[in-house]
Amino acid sequence: MRIAPALLLLPLLAACAVGPTLEQRLATFIGRGEGDLVAELGVPVRSYETDGRRFLQFERERTVAVTQPDPFFYYPGPYRYRPWIAPPPAYAQVRCDITFALRDRRVESFTLNGQACG
Repeated sequence: MRIAPALLLLPLLAACAVGPTLEQRLATFIGRGEGDLVAELGVPVRSYETDGRRFLQFERERTVAVTQPDPFFYYPGPYRYRPWIAPPPAYAQVRCDITFALRDRRVESFTLNGQACG
């Protein structure tokens, strides 16, 4: 039995598949009620009401590893690079503020602001 060469590529293509983006996941809330939004995302950190619209803000924080330049690369002396000494790991907190605009208790739109929104 011969397997078509294209079928052999399917596992490789599946490994490259990426899930939906944050914007795509949040777009599913448009048109839904405020109760659904709070049930899925939790209690908002801030809310504001004006001109018949209600704004709910949610925060998303995560820790990411950041690369640092090797401090020993420019070491003065005969050995300029010391591969056996690794720089310590560094981490940073990044945040994404997600604000939903609601009219008549239904999600109308949303905005994203921050480094962790991608």
